[in-house]
Amino acid sequence: MQNVRPKKHLGQHFLTDLSIAERIAQAVQGHGDVGCVLEIGPGMGVLTDFLLKNPLELYLIDIDSESIAYLHQKYPQLGGKIIEGDYLKENLDAVLPERYAIAGNFPYNISSQIFFRVLEERQKVTEVVCMLQKEVAQRIASPKGNKDYGILSVLLQAYYSIEYLFSVPPGVFNPPPKVNSGVIRLTRNQTDKLDCNEKLFFQVVKGGFGNRRKTLRNSLKSFQLAEEFKSHPILDKRAEQLDVADFVFLTQQIEASRGNH
Repeated sequence: MQNVRPKKHLGQHFLTDLSIAERIAQAVQGHGDVGCVLEIGPGMGVLTDFLLKNPLELYLIDIDSESIAYLHQKYPQLGGKIIEGDYLKENLDAVLPERYAIAGNFPYNISSQIFFRVLEERQKVTEVVCMLQKEVAQRIASPKGNKDYGILSVLLQAYYSIEYLFSVPPGVFNPPPKVNSGVIRLTRNQTDKLDCNEKLFFQVVKGGFGNRRKTLRNSLKSFQLAEEFKSHPILDKRAEQLDVADFVFLTQQIEASRGNH
């Protein structure tokens, strides 16, 4: 079998260190009534080899047809569980069990988009164990009050418990990326639905961080806050000072003031 060439336009950096691949695979705990693990972007199967040791059923998805051909040769036993497609666009309802875990060494250029897709699929995705650019990994795991804390931190922390597991240097990849990497684990929490309009919650979080340096009173101007709420002390804060519960409260207030109009 001929090796797959890493493609720059797909953001591919193939992991070459087996001990790190094993650590990532072992971090998948199979949380909740999960039916399988979906590996995103398996490349040449370095992580796949270790995920196959997990008792959970394994599915692979990759956008790169060269990788797909290689994986079919390497893992004939997986057959129809090797999917050629884009996780961001593919409807996998007919293919995967109702609830699934995700593992992978995510392409850095689309890792944030993968997480927005995970949020859309939050009733199905019970766990995510992944490697991505260290800065993004730290941002997602960051608590409030930290300069890394942002939109993805709040939205993901609303539905998942997040742990930063370990850092990975560039030298263990082919080709080496220009940045360090980090491995994180997201585990679905007990929140089935937030205690507010979830669509509005997403908008309020994005609006709040739209201009990080402004107080919420300024950054949320377009939400037409009720006159009596405008003097509330929470609006003196900046978005990075609020946790999920604070943003839920804020969304409830905006919802109520819209109802009064």
